[in-house]
Amino acid sequence: MEYGSIERELHIDASPEVVFEVLSTPEHIRDWWSAETAFEPAAGATGSLTWTDQDTGRRETAPFTVVRADPPRTFSFRWTYDEGETAGPGNSLLVTFELVPAGEGTLVRFRETGYRERGWEAAVLEAYYNDHRQGWDFYLARLAASAARLVAARRAPR
Repeated sequence: MEYGSIERELHIDASPEVVFEVLSTPEHIRDWWSAETAFEPAAGATGSLTWTDQDTGRRETAPFTVVRADPPRTFSFRWTYDEGETAGPGNSLLVTFELVPAGEGTLVRFRETGYRERGWEAAVLEAYYNDHRQGWDFYLARLAASAARLVAARRAPR
């Protein structure tokens, strides 16, 4: 297997503006990605993502840096680098969400790259790749559900 990138396309029944909001704001990231965070969705902004295992209370934190925030078309960030480093090619993975209007909804083109550039030995590369592949398959479905909930909440009478 190549282990070069993970790519997915999915259709979400929400406008690109709504999908961008769900991808790039802490309150919605908490909903679909189960991660606590605080950051501004602007290029160069940094933050961290923190996941807490509900059963054990164990916390895992990953720093990230926003690479591009072009609402409502593109949101990308680098992550999986060590705390205190500056994210860049060779020490991090690059996640890109491209949002394309499609009828009443949005075609989301997702891509995570940089696996080979990390210089990991084969077994580590394969483990990270497989872990992320499974994770993104799970969380991208939740992204669509989160966007649907936001659309429904905005349509509901107040």
